[in-house]
Amino acid sequence: MLLDDTVSDIRGAPVSRERNGRQYWYDRYRIGQHIQERYLGEDSPEIHQRLEKHHLLKEKSDDRRHERARLVRLLRSERFLGVDGATGSLVAALARTGAFRLGGVLVGTNAFRLYEGELGLRLKLDQLAMTNDIDIASFEKLSFAIGETVLPSIDEALADLDFDPAPSLDREKIWRWRQARSETLVEFLTPSFDEEETLRDLPALGVSAQSLHFLNYLIADPIHAAAVYRDGILVRVPRPERFAIHKLIVADRRREGPDSLKARKDLAQSQLLVAVLAQDRPTDLHEAYQDALSRGPQWRQRIERSLKRIPETDALLKGAG
Repeated sequence: MLLDDTVSDIRGAPVSRERNGRQYWYDRYRIGQHIQERYLGEDSPEIHQRLEKHHLLKEKSDDRRHERARLVRLLRSERFLGVDGATGSLVAALARTGAFRLGGVLVGTNAFRLYEGELGLRLKLDQLAMTNDIDIASFEKLSFAIGETVLPSIDEALADLDFDPAPSLDREKIWRWRQARSETLVEFLTPSFDEEETLRDLPALGVSAQSLHFLNYLIADPIHAAAVYRDGILVRVPRPERFAIHKLIVADRRREGPDSLKARKDLAQSQLLVAVLAQDRPTDLHEAYQDALSRGPQWRQRIERSLKRIPETDALLKGAG
């Protein structure tokens, strides 16, 4: 129902544009003497089906909203974890700007919590599923290709929730915000394809982002997910099999120093997901594992070092497929 809403507010005529060899859909409409285009999403059979019936979907938008609210109440009554009020209000504010529509992908523990619905898990509110951070990642090239910018700005949306830009070495580039009363941190990330992990610009989101190695693997081909809050929030998260393998890499990067506790959490999240995926989606898990191993010796080294610490997960991965 949230996906149906992505095309239910089309104001003009859907048109497609080719950028960098990919097709993207836009809502093209006129305001006075000016033609505007609003980004709808990358071309797919699913978006084609919704675009064909967008008039009907628009007529029933109120019905869908009430039904979504009913489903959220039902899930809550069944002890579905979902997201807490503070996180939900923040994710909703980011969604209203268009951050997820314009290429943003929710990563980290808040993405992990949404696999509860995707994989049918029963998560508990423990250290495995708790965080004060919200991490949003996006590809730099996609951000340039879209040709639209969030509105209102990320800075305005976060300021309304009492977030202030956190200082960085480059004062011209703002990539994270902190809420003083809760110590909640919102960070924007992007893959690094260079030797250095520098700050890069994400024009569609109107922010800068910290570039990180290995992140391109995590956010390639993300999936939609529904955050259970109020009448639901449509976000995008990494594929769970990629999340599980990427956590092995991240855990090895954090194994020494102040982030060693986070490394243990990374391994625990990977263990849980691999155990579920080995049963329910073994082919997806096997392909994601082999994909990561094929990317070079540094990738293999980090994954193998982490797997030595969790031999049960090592056995499951090697037996998957």
